[in-house]
Amino acid sequence: MPAPEGLALRLLGPLELRVGGVPVQLPPSRKVRALLAYLALAGRPVSRSHLCELLWDLPSDPRGELRWALSKLRALLERSDRAAVVTSGETVALQLPDGCVDAVAVTAALQQGVATLPGERLHALAQRLAAGDLLEGLDLPRSPVFTGWLVAERRRFRSAHAAVLEQRARLLPADSEELLPTLERWLAAAPFDRQAHERMLQALAARGRLREGEEHLAAAARQHEAEGRDWAPIGHAWRAAKARHAAGAVQAIVPAPLPEADVAPWPADGRASLAVMPFVDRTPGAALRGGVGDGMAHDIITRLAKLRSMFVIAEGTMFALSERRVASEEAGRHLAVDYVASGSLRRTPDARLQVSVQLVETRSGKIVWAEEFSGRLDDTFAVLDDIGNRIVTAIAQQVEVAERNRAVLKNPNSLNAWEAHHRGLWHMVRFNRDDNEQARQFFQTAVRLDPTFARPHAGLSFTHWQDAFQGWRDPRSATEQAYRAAAEGLMADESDPSSHWSLGRAMWLQDRPEDALRELQSAVELSPNFALGHYTIAFVHAQTGDAEIAVAEADHARALSPMDPLLFGMLASRALALVRLGRYEEAADSAVRAAARPNAHVHIQAIAQLCLALAGKTAAAKEMAIAIRRAQPNYGVGDLLKAFKVGPELQALTHKAARIVEG
Repeated sequence: MPAPEGLALRLLGPLELRVGGVPVQLPPSRKVRALLAYLALAGRPVSRSHLCELLWDLPSDPRGELRWALSKLRALLERSDRAAVVTSGETVALQLPDGCVDAVAVTAALQQGVATLPGERLHALAQRLAAGDLLEGLDLPRSPVFTGWLVAERRRFRSAHAAVLEQRARLLPADSEELLPTLERWLAAAPFDRQAHERMLQALAARGRLREGEEHLAAAARQHEAEGRDWAPIGHAWRAAKARHAAGAVQAIVPAPLPEADVAPWPADGRASLAVMPFVDRTPGAALRGGVGDGMAHDIITRLAKLRSMFVIAEGTMFALSERRVASEEAGRHLAVDYVASGSLRRTPDARLQVSVQLVETRSGKIVWAEEFSGRLDDTFAVLDDIGNRIVTAIAQQVEVAERNRAVLKNPNSLNAWEAHHRGLWHMVRFNRDDNEQARQFFQTAVRLDPTFARPHAGLSFTHWQDAFQGWRDPRSATEQAYRAAAEGLMADESDPSSHWSLGRAMWLQDRPEDALRELQSAVELSPNFALGHYTIAFVHAQTGDAEIAVAEADHARALSPMDPLLFGMLASRALALVRLGRYEEAADSAVRAAARPNAHVHIQAIAQLCLALAGKTAAAKEMAIAIRRAQPNYGVGDLLKAFKVGPELQALTHKAARIVEG
């Protein structure tokens, strides 16, 4: 951590404050010190009510206690040239340079991704994290909310320590003298991490230190047995390491594949794997198990498994680990999954449910996504269902984004089926002809590598659908190929909602709206959180079906996936349905927002022009017409009506809008 001229705050290990490099005596009050640390690590304004709950829930005047504590912090931190403690109405924030708070600096470095950090930086981070637990010695047994937060944060930094040491071990040469000490520190930070044990045994075998390897294996077996954990994979890894040594093989210290029987049971397509921990109920007086937190985890696991886009660990395993007090980060490493989702909930005195959830990449310790949700408990089941929907969709979407970004960085010739599929998705959502063709090639690669993986078939169908819809290739041929690819996906996995979704879209191209809606309904019945299924139901109904259903389904799709790459389509479908209902002002608002999306294509701009003209916003409609001509000079009303399958009423309104713009 840099040593600024002014203030430096250390949170890792015992709390320490320095000014100009000189230690400063901290206030004797443990709660004042806890408040200092909490605000420094939060890095954002925090409500006074939350701070009172955190530290002063019991006194008769918690706000008075908070004001007193803030006055102590001001006296400790503030100088004439700046204010460190900033209050604004109901919020309090601490404004300190990021680099002068060690835990904040560590978090910022880790969010870049440990794989991107050079060896020297990893070494410095490891030393900082080795200083001790977060706020070592600063426990407040009578403040349960603070205790819960502190336990979770300590686990997070321990996981970060393990991730840094793991990456450091990866970068060290096989013959480095630092390798074994680094592996020992990694095992101290993550004693049940199978990869850490395997690499230690590989390193010992490569050096011919077989007796030490046997001793390490015996100690690991006793440690695992005491916790009721399976150590057999570590034993198989040791036998493999000894065999390589006996054969005289030169083995680099990298993750070695386990024997066939011990490979983790992920599908052959390499799908991302996810574990969801039971949610901790932080409501005062709540039962430790069997309450709302367990129910929410059960619901999320079930719904994510229905999506079939990732490998989800069954709830029995997750609840068993939770019973043993295994932390989420440790559970992720023990299960060798790619991601772990965990969270907490709390019922407030004003009858609201507050839920915090985060998604962490296991090996790097990086927080991929974190969010807070809340809702009124007037109808407990309804609010749990609503929050659960939003969490499931967000987790699935964030994993998709992370996997797409990871696949983009890999050499195209080294991709497996899962990675090729996600590379295709990256191109697919750009909605232009060149990217659509590249997406098709990646989906074809994924299908060739694993014909039983349904999702690439759906992606392949989508690229043919785009060709037909956008007029990029012969519509008849593209429609036939879209249907064929979707049908093959359905044969590969009839339980995957994306298979029914792609078949429904292909049927719409074939002028079979009723059949299309039946398949789309099957998709959302298989997975009620499948946002694209709800959107496409809206898309079909908006043109020739029930306009009210179209609006409701478009709104539901947006609620499920508010940052979706197809958000422009959801908004445009809503706009067409509103036009049919005569609600032109609302239609124009939705259509303009659709056209403003960065990946919106020319048909979306045409819908915006239509809605603006009908809403009487002629000048804006003419500006949209100029933008359309700039993007596609020969585009006209016929192109819009050819792409969509609208009824006579909407056709007449489209021609009317065109006359308004031309006039």
